[in-house]
Amino acid sequence: MNLFKTNRILNLVTVFAVTLFFGCESNFKEVQKINVTEFTPSGDADKVNLKYTDSGLIKVVLLSPKMLDFSTVDFPFTEFPKGIDVTLYDDKGKTTRVTSNYAISYKVTGIIDLQGKVKIVSEKGQTLETEQLYYDQKNEWFFTEKKFKFTDIKGSTNGQGIDFSKDFKIVNSQRLTGEFESAQ
Repeated sequence: MNLFKTNRILNLVTVFAVTLFFGCESNFKEVQKINVTEFTPSGDADKVNLKYTDSGLIKVVLLSPKMLDFSTVDFPFTEFPKGIDVTLYDDKGKTTRVTSNYAISYKVTGIIDLQGKVKIVSEKGQTLETEQLYYDQKNEWFFTEKKFKFTDIKGSTNGQGIDFSKDFKIVNSQRLTGEFESAQ
């Protein structure tokens, strides 16, 4: 009889331990899932054609095959994983065209990060090509520390590090090499 009680108690303890073990494992996995944040866009658009106007005038036209909006995260941003084609208009209607293979726009800072075969062409024929370029929307200012190639009617210049206004009226460049006509 004593052996029967011992077996019964041992069986109950084993069943309780196994239940506790599997129950805790399941709960542990659930707790782990709580700490993992779902990082999915709150908006997803294909074939985007966005026009930004101010006082009835078009200021920016943005074209992109894909746009992902992450406006509900702590540091909101909009991503263009398949690139962008943007046309910027000044007050006189002159254009500057910007293209890249990838772009991400941060809402809080107003900075746009352009990556992959970035090319800017002004209405005057000035062209800048680089692999990464940032655009400060508030100050309408481009900048990079990457290598670049700048071409205009005077010639072609290569360098590393440049910043300039969206209309190319002000250009500050670093570490330059190239050939160009002098203003003699």
